[in-house]
Amino acid sequence: MDMQMEFIRKLPTPQEIKNQYPVTLAMKELKQERDEEIRDIFAGKENKLILIIGPCSADNEDAVLEYMHRLRKVQDKVADKIFIIPRVYTNKPRTIGKGYKGMLHQPDPLGEEDMLAGIIAIRHMHTRVVKETGFTCAEEMLYPQNHRYLSDLLSYVAVGARSVENQEHRIVASGIGIPAGMKNPTGGDLTVMMNSIEAAQAKQKFIYRGWEVKTPGNDFAHAILRGYVDENGTAYPNYHYETLERVAHLYEERNLEHPAVIVDTNHSNSGKRYAEQIRIAKDVMHSRQLNPKIKNLVKGLMIESYLEDGNQKPEEGVFGKSITDPCLGWEKTEQLILDLAELVD
Repeated sequence: MDMQMEFIRKLPTPQEIKNQYPVTLAMKELKQERDEEIRDIFAGKENKLILIIGPCSADNEDAVLEYMHRLRKVQDKVADKIFIIPRVYTNKPRTIGKGYKGMLHQPDPLGEEDMLAGIIAIRHMHTRVVKETGFTCAEEMLYPQNHRYLSDLLSYVAVGARSVENQEHRIVASGIGIPAGMKNPTGGDLTVMMNSIEAAQAKQKFIYRGWEVKTPGNDFAHAILRGYVDENGTAYPNYHYETLERVAHLYEERNLEHPAVIVDTNHSNSGKRYAEQIRIAKDVMHSRQLNPKIKNLVKGLMIESYLEDGNQKPEEGVFGKSITDPCLGWEKTEQLILDLAELVD
């Protein structure tokens, strides 16, 4: 018996989609400027705090754009201290492979899965964010083969806790040309995370989208600490001072380029108690103030935030409320960004 797959239709290549939905010269230049500033922050040439912030999943274009316009106003107020990279995550990992998998799969969360419509929808939404707000965004690289559909629009990629041990994710991250955050795996093994960073920083040769390709290595592959879960399902944080010291030591042992950590304030660090993100973000800033080595290491924070507090089922239909993990609502988010700007020195 051959494979039990039904081939529904051949999808357009990333280049065909890019030709059909192109970026303007102004958008290209904006991305180049932002990419350069992000690299400078990771390289320690600038002291701004990176804030990767936005919804757990970008499920509704109008709500996402409303959020991004509000975020733009706050970014302008804190531009001397904080550099915001919005989260616009359109592919969602599912622990057991079932449920809403993001806009790429389901442009309408209540509709059928439709990959072609999804590819077009995510490109349209990301393009609108760049055009209307001047932000270039972050995505999770859940499917490495799909990265090129958005590669001319993104400034940051995260490799998730369930993907970070996967060879393909690591070697594709070596050739994307923008910073790649490698999360610690769900079980918390820091060695696995460091191995993934080392692999992504190395030159690689492999098969990608039917081509033999080679990469120069990604000097800006780095760690994201997101907490972990033990064998009994209990969540534990890994954002504390002692862990940050440990990661700094692991970087030194391996002599990697541009040692950096982004602390994810949600997921297992908060036990998915979204309001705890406020306390955790400030705790990390306190650790930075106590130790110059930690300050140099911790380049930023990742925060899950949307228009409304908490989360909901897709059919509830509250505008700007997460349909995946619970998020911090707008008022708390705005205040937190202003408070964090005061703690950047």
